Amino acid sequence: MTPKIQTILLSIILLPTISLAMVTIISPGSTLYASNTSQAWSSPNGTFSLGFIPINPPTSPPTFLAAIIYSGGIPIWSAGTIPVDSAAYLQLHPTEGNLRLVNGSGHTVWDSATANLGVSSASLDDYGNLVLTRNGTFPIWASFEHPTDTVVPWQKFSTRHVLRNGLYSFRLLSNGNVNLKWNDSTAYWSRGTLNSSNKTNLTSPTLGLQSTGILSVSDPTLTRGDIMAYSNDYNQPGEIFRFLRLDSDGNLRMYGSDRGSGIQTVRWVAVEDQCRVFGYCGNMGICSYSGKNPICRCPSQNFELVDPEDSRKGCKRKVETKDCAGSLTMLTIEHTLFLTFPPQSIFNVEGSQIYFVGISSCRMSCLISPTCDASTILSDGEGMCYYKTPGFISGYTNPALPSTSYVKVCSPAVPNASPSMRSDGLRMHAWALAMVVVGTILGLIALEGSLWWWCCRSGRKIGGLSAKYALIEYASGAPVEFSYRELRRLTKERLGGQEVDVEQVMRAIQVSFWCIQEQPSQRPRMGKVVHMLEGITEIHRPPPPKALNALLLQP
Repeated sequence: MTPKIQTILLSIILLPTISLAMVTIISPGSTLYASNTSQAWSSPNGTFSLGFIPINPPTSPPTFLAAIIYSGGIPIWSAGTIPVDSAAYLQLHPTEGNLRLVNGSGHTVWDSATANLGVSSASLDDYGNLVLTRNGTFPIWASFEHPTDTVVPWQKFSTRHVLRNGLYSFRLLSNGNVNLKWNDSTAYWSRGTLNSSNKTNLTSPTLGLQSTGILSVSDPTLTRGDIMAYSNDYNQPGEIFRFLRLDSDGNLRMYGSDRGSGIQTVRWVAVEDQCRVFGYCGNMGICSYSGKNPICRCPSQNFELVDPEDSRKGCKRKVETKDCAGSLTMLTIEHTLFLTFPPQSIFNVEGSQIYFVGISSCRMSCLISPTCDASTILSDGEGMCYYKTPGFISGYTNPALPSTSYVKVCSPAVPNASPSMRSDGLRMHAWALAMVVVGTILGLIALEGSLWWWCCRSGRKIGGLSAKYALIEYASGAPVEFSYRELRRLTKERLGGQEVDVEQVMRAIQVSFWCIQEQPSQRPRMGKVVHMLEGITEIHRPPPPKALNALLLQP
């Protein structure tokens, strides 16, 4: 496609937006300096501005990005991703018409590639779109058409666009699905709309974020946009700016920010389990959790961090397998998975091989194979063994994972100290947590049975409501009032004066409701149960049981 055709298409896309938004004109020769961060080109109402911001966390000496900023200091677009020094400047060239970022040594680190295309001015509108125009009206280039890591309302994100942050990327596919990739090769997350049946014959899908917090896909063949996700503050009143951003940890999140506050709150996340993001801990790094926070460590004491100051850069063997003084052996790591993704079953990545073998064979076959660096076997009865060839290997350990992994090292294998789990200041081994979960589920089943007998057999009323509706209110999570005497009679348990964490109790009850769902497909896996109990994963309200629905419909 020639530059002339690209310019015509860009004008068709952008003219409606430009006509709706007020703009501030930026003349050729206008220059911003990194040494003066208070200097900026602002939109007419001051909601957005283009200027230099310091890198966060701060560096020494200070470095900066030239960025479009939302009120309060939140960047939504940047001129390249390379930080520049305090002598850098951003200039709309006085004669050539290109916007360029030049560092202190005079080297151009970013350019809009619009030289000699007739650009006569630039403008930043109240939607955060920076546009270079010919004769003040004909768009030649726009920041909305060259996104970096963020999508904002009024911005149309199409199949020709890509968000990038380090080795991670986010794309919209021609079938209307979206995915996240590591190194443009490993798709570790994919999602369609909530009504995927509408996407059989899409022609030119676009992804859009509504200001109310709805992420949806539009297409000329659809009568209305197909919703992909809601923010958890959807349609709440107030001047809330919502935006979609690909973060440096490889996760895609929707944020909300009150104007001028500078505070950004996560309202939706693509990968709920951060350790499932491929490459989060680097090559040979193993991801786990400390409370709610993901942490990175090495597989064993046979490894060391590549960068002791940054555990996310991965690990390396202290002695490479080709340099072993003695024999090779396989290090065993329980409850650990080397991430692989589709199409090989539910886990696969290029460089993996899958076999149906026993546990000992999965270990020994990798040991004797020169093309195998590690292996994982799923302890789910299917005997699926994944061989990992030398290259990039990303690991995840969790006491709830039904898998065992093996890594080839020089003898002897020196395992790490056995990790324990920490929650609210108390350390708890995996078996103890499992006992708590099972005990909570059994206790809740007993409590529900008692409530059912009490409400439906004795016909008592609670708070003025019939027993039938009181039980439905209880199961659905709606407020319902019990006296202490009633609860004690039902549960036959005493607290004994001990303090109770109400939030933990409510979380355990909500998880238990999910675990006893009638449909097996709706019950969470053990790993997700652990994350729910620890507060790592948000717990949504479960659907009411069919028996309660039938009870509600009774005359």
